[in-house]
Amino acid sequence: MVNLDGFELRLLEDNIAAGEAFAFPADNINRVLYVAHGGIAIDGQELGEDQAWLGRGTARVLAGSSGAALWRWELAPAGSAVFRGSGLKLRRRLDGPIADSILVRCDSVAFPPNGCAYLHTHQGPGIRCLIEGGIRVDTAGESRSYAPGGAWFESGTEPVFAQAADRATRFVRVMVLPGHLVGRSSIGYVNDADREKPKSQRYKVYLDAPIDV
Repeated sequence: MVNLDGFELRLLEDNIAAGEAFAFPADNINRVLYVAHGGIAIDGQELGEDQAWLGRGTARVLAGSSGAALWRWELAPAGSAVFRGSGLKLRRRLDGPIADSILVRCDSVAFPPNGCAYLHTHQGPGIRCLIEGGIRVDTAGESRSYAPGGAWFESGTEPVFAQAADRATRFVRVMVLPGHLVGRSSIGYVNDADREKPKSQRYKVYLDAPIDV
């Protein structure tokens, strides 16, 4: 059983000038890089806007001719140092066993104007970051609204209702899920009546891959 005690999931932002290069250390940290703007090459693999990469430990990143804004998710030892002093958006400590094996999923969720996600849970924790539009997230007795660049954590077990603004809305997320969910949805609806209702959200999967910790 994979136990996430002693680990945290965190989200950082890297803004890289045109032609700038750096290399991640050989630290065995699992990382997801999502290109929010611009383009990069990572270990020779070119990534453009709205593409993602998953790797562990050392890798060399080179920004393209227009630079790049990267969102970087890391599954790392809790409280460990952040490489490059990049802007830390959010970090949350994880706990407990999750499954016999785990995967990392990076996807985006898009809503039409005024779309919503009915009260639901997921089978693992994750951090979301809004890339366009606006959204209100109701969970754990609190209601919070986010603009582009805003990030929030969902435990997976705590039910969530999400309401999009009156314009097209989309967020990108990285979740840590049981390994058997490769290629399968992790969502579960709390209310029986909501399971059969038409759903307004649409998904785009960038990465869905098993990892070791």
